[in-house]
Amino acid sequence: MSDLKTLSSMPGTVAAFQFDEEGRFEDAVITDDVVIDRDTLDLLGHLCVANMAIGAMQARGWEGMSDVKGFYPVQGFTFVGLDWSAVSRGHQGVVLSNDKADFDAAYKALAG
Repeated sequence: MSDLKTLSSMPGTVAAFQFDEEGRFEDAVITDDVVIDRDTLDLLGHLCVANMAIGAMQARGWEGMSDVKGFYPVQGFTFVGLDWSAVSRGHQGVVLSNDKADFDAAYKALAG
């Protein structure tokens, strides 16, 4: 698991956060509290867990019904918004300002 302080130091990071297996908020480093707060990060954690479950179901279904493999297990989830986006992997995520976001770097950093 990556260190939240290290994750929050990436360019464009609004927040780095951690959540439990059900998506409940555990901890965060918020660099711009005008953009996001802890309640929103709690909801975002639930969104990440739910979408990982849906992605895993779809990946397993696709692999089971086709000859195409390599989609499962699902490693992470990215939610792209208009002004900011969220990247998650495992039980951590980062919220990035879209004008400065490096999605690949965020995903790699979350690998710990």
